[in-house]
Amino acid sequence: MASKQFARIESDICTNRIICNWEKAYELIQQVSKASNSLESLSKLLLGEKKLEEHLDANPPNEVNVNKARTDLEDAKKSLKAALDGTLQGTFQLEVKLLLGKLLHAQGSYDEALNMIKSANIDNISLGKHSNRTVRLVAEAYAVKGLCLEKFTSKDSSKRLAPDCEIIECYEKAGDISIVQLQQRDKILKKNLTMGSNVSESFNSSQQGQIGSVLEIAIQRSSIIHIQNGDLLAGIGRFRELLTAVETRSTQNLRLTLARQLSEVLLRGTCNYNYTLPSNHRLGKLKDKQQPERYSTNSSFVPKTREDETLLLLLIAEALASREAVLERTPSFEEARKHSFDNTTAVYDLLTLVLVRRAQYDVLCDFFEKALKFSFKECHIWYQLGLSLMSSGKHHRALQVLRECVKLDPQHATAALLAARLCFEHLHLLEEGIEFSENVINLGEDHPQAGRGFLAQGIGYSLQATETKTQTQRQSLHHKALQSFQRSYDIDSDDHLTLYHMSLQCSLLRRVNEAMCYVQDALQLSSQHQHSLHLLALLLSAQKKYKEALEVIQVAVTEYPDNFSLLFTKSRLEERVLSVEQALSTCKKMLDLWKSLYDTDSDGETRGTGLIDKLISDRRSLAQITLSEYGDKDSARGSVRESLAASRVEQALSDVASSMNSSYAPNQGQNQAWFLQAQLWIHLGRTISSSYPYYQMPYIT
Repeated sequence: MASKQFARIESDICTNRIICNWEKAYELIQQVSKASNSLESLSKLLLGEKKLEEHLDANPPNEVNVNKARTDLEDAKKSLKAALDGTLQGTFQLEVKLLLGKLLHAQGSYDEALNMIKSANIDNISLGKHSNRTVRLVAEAYAVKGLCLEKFTSKDSSKRLAPDCEIIECYEKAGDISIVQLQQRDKILKKNLTMGSNVSESFNSSQQGQIGSVLEIAIQRSSIIHIQNGDLLAGIGRFRELLTAVETRSTQNLRLTLARQLSEVLLRGTCNYNYTLPSNHRLGKLKDKQQPERYSTNSSFVPKTREDETLLLLLIAEALASREAVLERTPSFEEARKHSFDNTTAVYDLLTLVLVRRAQYDVLCDFFEKALKFSFKECHIWYQLGLSLMSSGKHHRALQVLRECVKLDPQHATAALLAARLCFEHLHLLEEGIEFSENVINLGEDHPQAGRGFLAQGIGYSLQATETKTQTQRQSLHHKALQSFQRSYDIDSDDHLTLYHMSLQCSLLRRVNEAMCYVQDALQLSSQHQHSLHLLALLLSAQKKYKEALEVIQVAVTEYPDNFSLLFTKSRLEERVLSVEQALSTCKKMLDLWKSLYDTDSDGETRGTGLIDKLISDRRSLAQITLSEYGDKDSARGSVRESLAASRVEQALSDVASSMNSSYAPNQGQNQAWFLQAQLWIHLGRTISSSYPYYQMPYIT
């Protein structure tokens, strides 16, 4: 009966050691050791193990904690040495040596730690014959050995105690064995759960069920050393091998870190030319029977490109980070919440890089909205969400988000400037835009964005002046705008945008010569600035220097061939300098450009009436095409499509008419394309009408 009771207690001790419940394991051995003096050495082993593991949980083994470990672990060291000198044999004696090696490493005695691990002869151990706890200690021994060897190498590179390949081999063995041990532990806990044991409950409530700092460092270092040595493919292969291992409850945080690190390597260190597809080859240093279990790839998605693999890794990391996010707001969870937020933010920043390249702004908005549930007071997440909404064209929501961002961080000048830009360019909220610019100005002239704050304020005053009906108030606003631009120039005289807006403001006040000086200074600072080139051409044309203006606009069109505003101006100047036929040729190019940019749905079908197709496919000049040829001979074909297109163009024409002598700007999106097409037709009609004295145009009968 006593032997059965001892066997049961021994089994409970083994189980509690597996789940890292050191206190319970030591209590159990104390009950048995009182009845038998022969178990005194085992009791000392468990006592030393308890003190060592509890210390390392609170103080990870690093240079900072070496002095503390030398003081706090002295009792544990005595207990383990007493156990080693006692009656322990076989597996227990092996465990004592491995624990002593781990302890000596924590105390900074790297030579002694290596000698102790060497005396354990871990290279000849058959893992299948030992308990789960012993397997864990073997994995940690390999990790400690690699850390000690790397420590000596970093201290004196001329005296290399071991080549990098030996260090990598230690780390890879430590990683593979630790994953095998964790997979076995999950199976044991699952089996105990089906048998009604309370071990799984105690494990779930325990905070010590993690992989451990020593093993986590070793697993990450194996891939990093490969990459540092220039073997990028081996490093990526090791990352992939670790990520394909079957996940356990203790490797979730590690999987998050590995997925994020591999995505960073793929983004920064690879391109489409040196990228290799994932393969099933094994890089591990263990025998096949000792390899970790891996997910089957028969029915799994395998990425075919670098972008696909990076996005897949980040989606996995985002799912893990969101699941592990700390929602508790009490002060006791402050450190854990900050750590969780930092990990999640790093993943979201990488996701931003990947999704922006794909122009998937809506998906990015969804991610940041989900992130707000655990970071609703973090300005960085609000700011990223605002940028995503701006990029996706949701300007009203973007403004609301940027308002919250400025409220959370009044020193965030960039968020205030972006909010002012939304107010000016898209939402027609001039007063609020000026308020945002004043928020930046109030930060002081020493602030790096102070000049841009005055610039935004001047733009707001200038826009208000164009809408003011009374002459006195209009002149006052123009004067305020010039003052703000001058303040911006005084703060930063090398900002070409300030000089451009000063030139534009002088142009609105009919001060052409002064405007010419400013725009030339702006082009000296930024010779390829599109709006400065356009303004220079317009100012030259105002001085009746049409030939010089055409030369400038041709240079601008060469640099920006898809800009309709430049093409409109080019057509008008060609009509004045060259010929109407040349101007009509530019009109034809604009119609062709509009069709290539806007006139195709996602299903490949055209959206218009087909008239543009006729005009751009006809090799004749537009001046040689009669009005009767503009109609569709087959009136029955496409009548529904034409009526829809006609109604859209009619609405766009109405918008153009309403924009005359006002600062009206079309809404972004699909309506803007029809607005632009209406402007094209109006410009084309004006150009053809101007050709009437030279070309005989038929009348519509």
